Amino acid sequence: MTKRKLKRQLTLLQVIMLGTAGTIGAEIFVLTGHAAGIAGPDAVLALLIGGLLTLSVALNYCELATTYPVTGGAMTYVGEGFGKGLIMFLVGSLDGLSSAFYASLSAIGFAYSVSVFIPNLPIIPVALGVVILVGLMHMRGVKQAGNMQIILGGFLLVVFTIYIIRGLTHTNGFSLEVFQSGRVLFENKTPLANIARMLSTIALVYNAYVGFEVIADDAEEITHPKRNIPLGILISLAITTVIYTLVSLATIGTIPYSTLAGSETALTDAASYFWPKVGVPVMGLAGIVATLTSVNSAMLSATREAFTLSRDGVWPRIFSRLSRWRTPYVSIILIVLISSLVALLKVVDLLSYISSAGYMFVLFWATLAMFRLRKMHPHIERPFKVPFFPLTGYIAAASGVLIIAFASPKALLFLGIVLFILTIIFYISKVINKNVEKHEKIDEEVGGGRILLSTVNPKTAVGLVKLASRLAEHQEDTSICLFSVVKTPRGASQGTINELIAQTTSFQNDLLTSTATIAQARNVPIYTKHKTAPNVETGIFNELKSHNPVQMVLMGWPSSETKIKLPHNIIKEVLVMAHKNVGVFRDCGINGLKNILVPVGNGPNARLAMKLASDLAYHQDVKVTALRVVPKHTNKETREDELSQLQEAIESELEEIPSYVETRIISSGDVLEGIIEETERTHYDLMIIGAAEEVFSPHYIFGKLNDALVEEASCSILIVRRFQPSSALWFRKRIKKIEE
Repeated sequence: MTKRKLKRQLTLLQVIMLGTAGTIGAEIFVLTGHAAGIAGPDAVLALLIGGLLTLSVALNYCELATTYPVTGGAMTYVGEGFGKGLIMFLVGSLDGLSSAFYASLSAIGFAYSVSVFIPNLPIIPVALGVVILVGLMHMRGVKQAGNMQIILGGFLLVVFTIYIIRGLTHTNGFSLEVFQSGRVLFENKTPLANIARMLSTIALVYNAYVGFEVIADDAEEITHPKRNIPLGILISLAITTVIYTLVSLATIGTIPYSTLAGSETALTDAASYFWPKVGVPVMGLAGIVATLTSVNSAMLSATREAFTLSRDGVWPRIFSRLSRWRTPYVSIILIVLISSLVALLKVVDLLSYISSAGYMFVLFWATLAMFRLRKMHPHIERPFKVPFFPLTGYIAAASGVLIIAFASPKALLFLGIVLFILTIIFYISKVINKNVEKHEKIDEEVGGGRILLSTVNPKTAVGLVKLASRLAEHQEDTSICLFSVVKTPRGASQGTINELIAQTTSFQNDLLTSTATIAQARNVPIYTKHKTAPNVETGIFNELKSHNPVQMVLMGWPSSETKIKLPHNIIKEVLVMAHKNVGVFRDCGINGLKNILVPVGNGPNARLAMKLASDLAYHQDVKVTALRVVPKHTNKETREDELSQLQEAIESELEEIPSYVETRIISSGDVLEGIIEETERTHYDLMIIGAAEEVFSPHYIFGKLNDALVEEASCSILIVRRFQPSSALWFRKRIKKIEE
């Protein structure tokens, strides 16, 4: 499967700041007091041990991320090692959800930090606001997020350096007596109790150390990945561990741990002692900045997970759609919604436990994938190779199990529920997809149903039958129905109606005589049928409700051009209102059908055009050219992205790109000009194009582009519209507005 790639634009400095500033955020401000309440002065040692335990995971990630420098992180590694099954689905989904939870935690921390300056600030509305604002920024591109991390991260490092120096050297700062607060390390505790308390503390704050994971998640957007990924991961982890340890030492050594216990403003409380007047507002501002960078990096990680899950076909395809800035905007909208909903819980410590436990589940499976990939691909290029492997793998896996075991029971219960729900979703979707694939395969290979040809012109009928016969010949039990409507005026007598029916029957017999040999030559059954109705479109709609299924309605071009331009003409009515796929065929001759042109967009109508072109080329000597037009002077990267989009559109409809399909990207002043130039450059017997969204507008027949093509193109044209439920159409219109 062809994959659309994100743009490499993150420098080493941006990568380090994503890993560092994105981590030094909510935890250090919001959780220092909670950690002190659990472990007292032992919290400092717990933070140091947490950083050291994380080093083994970080080293594994350095190897994995440089070996597979694409977006997705752990999900990618698990998918490579264990296949695209349940484990990959759980790891990827939980990784994205954990990042979304972490973004919520950081957003709440941001609101608490702002409340230092604005008392009685409504926490939840502010948290929701910052999530939405960061999401909007991500719409414009990852470079903006990287630049934001450099500026804000640099400010944080300066502030924490001053905080640590003043906290450890000022007369009102660190004091051993205050730090111990009447007890010594591990006092009055059994070794087992001490270990349990330490692990509980580590479990609380462990997600504070996995900021480097955002680097792996965004590996596809990092320049010089072989060098910048391992440097970014290891440097950011080292900076994070040093700052966490020393900041907690200065804080707990300034205010007794019993006073700090449960405080969510521990750092500003301590700064008021050793950094009077200036310290509180500076640390309050630092808290705002730090939590904002955490929201930024967590949402960046979560959206890239969602994008990769969608691109790999694990989540619905729509989440891998890219904006004109090449950002996964639908995934961004999804993560903004999830983060906002979770923020409504406003349970800080539980959110942290949930996020930590989720991350550890993900890191545990990523570590197991490391073992498996080493065994499966011993000779693959590994730009960074983990030293002391497999020891680092054992330590990482054991750390994950221990931290999950000592997480909050409520968090583990929540995690278990999430995993259970995700598992159910996976198997339900698997059954649904299997049934859909089964029915699609039956429809494709076995066929069945009818192609309904609506025509009143014998010349038009011949061309329609030629086209329909080619579409139906490789499908079993698919027939062609020459359908006519007997228009019965209101108040007409039964005798008049019988006379009209007799005339229609005679006309249909003549049609059948002139077209039967065409269908029979391709072994396709053909017959006639008529219905009485006040007008043609009503007759067609009534026939579509019959028990004999209809695959598609095909209509010919009217004998008079003025008819199709009339308001509420038959073609327009059927094209818009029919609850089946519809095609309108302008026949300029397809006797020697050899070359088909399909201008391919991203919508369902364009994919139907590609499907019909493939049906026409099936087991025949026909070449299909799938075309996309880009503006002149488009750079190489954008052309590559457009080609990837084109290939994805074909693969999503046909599962693969057949040998008879050629993909082509051309540059032109506008799309219409490019398509016309292509038809003049190469002889095409038929052009198949999807109707535009403007087909629903009264100002166009098939859409602005299609109407112009009908006027200017000299080859035969088939314009098609795929039936979609009204809910799907509404959703597509909303997405279209966002794209614009």
